[in-house]
Amino acid sequence: MNARIALDIFTPESASEPRVCVQHQQVLALALRRGSFHVGARRFEMKKSAYEVGDMRLLSRHLEKWIRIEGLEFLAIGISDTALTAACERTDGEVELRTAEHVIDARIGGLAAAVNVERVAGFPNGRLFLDSIEQALAVALVQGYTVRDPAAPTYRGGLGAARLRHVSEFIQAGLERDLTLVELAQSVGLSTAHFAVMFRQSTGQTPHQFVLRCRMERAKEILRTRKARIVDVAVECGFKTQQHFARVFRQTYGAAPREYQRDVLV
Repeated sequence: MNARIALDIFTPESASEPRVCVQHQQVLALALRRGSFHVGARRFEMKKSAYEVGDMRLLSRHLEKWIRIEGLEFLAIGISDTALTAACERTDGEVELRTAEHVIDARIGGLAAAVNVERVAGFPNGRLFLDSIEQALAVALVQGYTVRDPAAPTYRGGLGAARLRHVSEFIQAGLERDLTLVELAQSVGLSTAHFAVMFRQSTGQTPHQFVLRCRMERAKEILRTRKARIVDVAVECGFKTQQHFARVFRQTYGAAPREYQRDVLV
C-alpha cells in the first residue's frame, strides 16, 4: 500500500532471539496475538511486558535497545513526523513521544483497530482513509504522550466559503484518483491537522466521508443516465474494486448498483 503511514507485522519469528534495535519512527504497536515483549538497554537487563490481543505499546525512537518477542504478534503503526508536527502546528524539528508500556486510550485503540481492519481487507478505502486515520492518531498521541507538551492549537469556525468551494472543486475534479489528505490540505494552504478540523466544522463530515459521498453521488448519476458497466463506474468513481464499490453503494442506497441501474433505466 503506497501510503505515508507505515505498517509492518512483527511475529515471534521476527525476533525470537535477543537483538539490538534502533527505531527511527514513532511507532504504535497493536497486539494481534497474545505474548510478551522484552526490552532493555542491555541484553541481560531486559524487562518483560505481557500483552493480550488489542493491547497497545508506544515505542520510543532513536534509542539503541535490546528486544525479544515471545509468542507476541503485533502490528507496528509508524506515525510520520509530518503528521505529528501538523498535529501540534509546529515546524521546529521532531515531535517526541514518550515510551508507554501500555497505551490505554479508547480513541487510540479504535483508530489502531480501524487501521488493522483496513489492512486485513486489502486497503479498499485508499490513501485518504489511511491519511485521515494517521492524522487522527497523531493528534491523539500528541495530546497524551508528547515529551514536551505543545500548546494546544485552537481553531475557530470552519473553512471560509472560498476555501470550501475550492477544495470541493478539487475533490470533484479528482474523484477517480486516490486522493490524499495532504493534497486536499495543500489545495487550500493549510496543514493536514488544521484542514481536517476546519473541514469537519464546515461540512459535518471528515474529508474521507465527504469524498465517499461525492463518489456515491457521481456513481448514482452515471447509473441513472447511461448503460455503463458496473466495473467501469467503480473505476470512474475512484474505487479500487467492483466489490468494494458495490458494498458501499448498497450500504448508502439500499440496493446493489446493478439493481439500481436496472430500475432507473427501464
